[in-house]
Amino acid sequence: MDDPEERFTNLYDRHYRNVLGYALLRAEPAMAEDLTSETFLVAWRRLDDLPDPPLPWLLGVTRNLLRNHRVRRLRSDELIARLAGLSTFVEGDVAERVASRQEALAVLAGLREQDIEAVVLANWYGLTPEEAAQAAGCSPRTYNVRLHRARRRLADALKLTPRFTFQGQE
Repeated sequence: MDDPEERFTNLYDRHYRNVLGYALLRAEPAMAEDLTSETFLVAWRRLDDLPDPPLPWLLGVTRNLLRNHRVRRLRSDELIARLAGLSTFVEGDVAERVASRQEALAVLAGLREQDIEAVVLANWYGLTPEEAAQAAGCSPRTYNVRLHRARRRLADALKLTPRFTFQGQE
């Protein structure tokens, strides 16, 4: 069987259900389907290097992808927690302040990691665009665009009200 597409099709047909079942035991259905797809994408890229039998290797790839996803999620949660410490509220009703904080945290949780990083570098660390760009591994111009877009997404999501601001934001 020299045709790579045919080999991959056979691999997929034989092991898809097992890989999906393994993922479903460890993740919610939507994530399990994504993990399974990513697993077979890795298998396609490494088709010539697959061991025999391939199922243990496929399950190991799925496990590693899940671990990587959880690590990214933890990092994102840590960034959100750090950003939560940056927020300040104008005096007012305590219930209103709590509701605003919860709203802000929910919005932050929904931002892309790259957006959170751009806001953190500018607002938490107070870096110049050049310094932040170096930390983010991009040019200052790219960083400025990222920061502008991240702030716009945050503002759109929050539908900014006068009672909520970030330190360093004017």
